[in-house]
Amino acid sequence: MLRSLRMTNFTAFGDVRLRFAKGLNVVVGENGLGKTHLLKLPYSVAAASAEAGLQPHAGKPTKSALRTRLAEKMRNVFRPESLGQLTRRPGRRRCAVDLEFIDSAMSVGFGFTSRSTSEVSVVRGAESWCDRMPIFLPARELLTVYPGFVSLYGMRNLEFDETWHDTCLALGAPTLRRPSAEISHFLDMLKDRMGGRVVLDANGRFYLDQPDAGRFEMPLVAEGWRKLGMLARLISTGHLSGKGCLFWDEPDAGLNPKLVRDVARAILSLCESGDQVVVATHSLFLLREFDILGSSDFQGVERRYFALRRCADGVEVSQGDTVDGVDPLLTLDEELAQSDRFLKSRTR
Repeated sequence: MLRSLRMTNFTAFGDVRLRFAKGLNVVVGENGLGKTHLLKLPYSVAAASAEAGLQPHAGKPTKSALRTRLAEKMRNVFRPESLGQLTRRPGRRRCAVDLEFIDSAMSVGFGFTSRSTSEVSVVRGAESWCDRMPIFLPARELLTVYPGFVSLYGMRNLEFDETWHDTCLALGAPTLRRPSAEISHFLDMLKDRMGGRVVLDANGRFYLDQPDAGRFEMPLVAEGWRKLGMLARLISTGHLSGKGCLFWDEPDAGLNPKLVRDVARAILSLCESGDQVVVATHSLFLLREFDILGSSDFQGVERRYFALRRCADGVEVSQGDTVDGVDPLLTLDEELAQSDRFLKSRTR
């Protein structure tokens, strides 16, 4: 699990340090401020480490191995023309990243300049590889994308970042033979929400199997259920529900309020079971739902909020353990202003 992240001159950010909660972490901000970057950077580091650790005879991390693996993963995830494009502003500026995990042996610090291409300079090497692959869910669901995507990605130069490929690999992994009682309970909850369970057939296509209505191809299923279906599948394969790490970019995208409530409850349930979740959003509804549920049904879930705003020296981050503790929450200004305008229009 992540403990903290410090960035200097990384993309839009000047010098910021984030401290993560073990449970739910919510990044809010207007478009173009770097919310997705705050998810992709720690994901890239953790995924690069986990991929290296899964290799046969991986051994212990070396600075030489980290130099190339970290750079390659960031290039594949962010898709810049060169690694140096990830530094803030042109010139010879240097970007520095320091990422701490709960297990300090996996912590790492590195940097690169605007002229870097294929390597980073490791200033603090990890003592061990990450022992578990993190999960990154983009704003779009991937169950309808899955058929043939992994093999096509390996053969063609597709303009999709590598998080799509990584997540499709996780979605297609074999399910647990004997899931624990806790995992079974969670899957039953999601099955109840969707009216059925997600199945993968021999031809590599996902379906929603509803006992009372039949089997439906994923393109025919509501997008909100597809997003819940991704969670159900990742839980059934053992990637989530206990000590996993999930990064989810705009989980509310394209959903109606009722489904947003279901997604919020599912996310907090994951946190309650021991997973760390980091989400990015600019939805006031989702933020309020997290706050309502966190103050009632999920009081034991540790939460952390991060609000992004633009300043003279790049993007800065306000952070706190409560919504009220994040000031100013500029991302919500427009939604709050619309509420005021609506009320005024009704009183005329």
